[in-house]
Amino acid sequence: MKKIWITGAEGHIGTALLELLEGVEYQLLPTDIHEVDITKIDEVTQFVYVNRPDVIINCAGMTDVAECEKNIDEAYRVNAIGVRNVALAANDIDAKVIQISTDDVFDKESRIPYNEFDTVHPRTIYGKSKEAGEKILTQLLNRFVIIRSSWIYGIGRDFVDEVLRNAAKGGTMEVPNNQYAAPTSAFELARVICHFIDNEEYGLYHVVCPGSCSRYEFARTILEYTGKTGDLDLYPVVARDDVRPTYSVLDNMMLRLTGIPEPPDWKTALKEYLEETGGIE
Repeated sequence: MKKIWITGAEGHIGTALLELLEGVEYQLLPTDIHEVDITKIDEVTQFVYVNRPDVIINCAGMTDVAECEKNIDEAYRVNAIGVRNVALAANDIDAKVIQISTDDVFDKESRIPYNEFDTVHPRTIYGKSKEAGEKILTQLLNRFVIIRSSWIYGIGRDFVDEVLRNAAKGGTMEVPNNQYAAPTSAFELARVICHFIDNEEYGLYHVVCPGSCSRYEFARTILEYTGKTGDLDLYPVVARDDVRPTYSVLDNMMLRLTGIPEPPDWKTALKEYLEETGGIE
């Protein structure tokens, strides 16, 4: 029975993976920081030595963009050194590593969706530290998959949750109308990740729900689908942030080229997510 170690198992993607893989013919090894801190190489090495996973899905990461800007060392410790530790341990047992990365590795200059062959140019510490993790993985391993995604939502605190919480309170909410990406369901992302557990595909992949929108359109669509349009007044604003990318739409080119099914478009995935979680009655 193939052993699957999922780090960051309590996050959006880890939770979705555990739900999808439950009952499948795998031995699941879910951990979060309380069980194994990936920034501590001794903990990673010990876990791998004892459990000997066949595949490691590294969902652990420091993803709070503002916090990364404030604590640069910690961002690199988690998003780069943590990846190094996982890669070194995986190398010892020839395990395949599936690393979760981000659209923030791109800047804000384009108006054409970025594919896997485009040159990265991150501006945030978050994006720079995630790019560092990507580089380390490619330097240390042959058997790896890097998956970049964007605007991931699922059960827990995220943009969908923020909009619905504000709608429950009523009042107003300012939302940027000059930031564009592809909202992506953690569940749909997890579906694609599962393809890489047993196949022999390696390298860099973009995995997003096709299409794109602004943050403002995303919020408006959430309210529309949940019938809460009248509960919250949305105000479009121009985000005056010279660091965050205003355009980071990803193109799933490698999925198409290798014949791996793409997720549904972002509106379809959002509606299904809201129906399944009770947002739509």
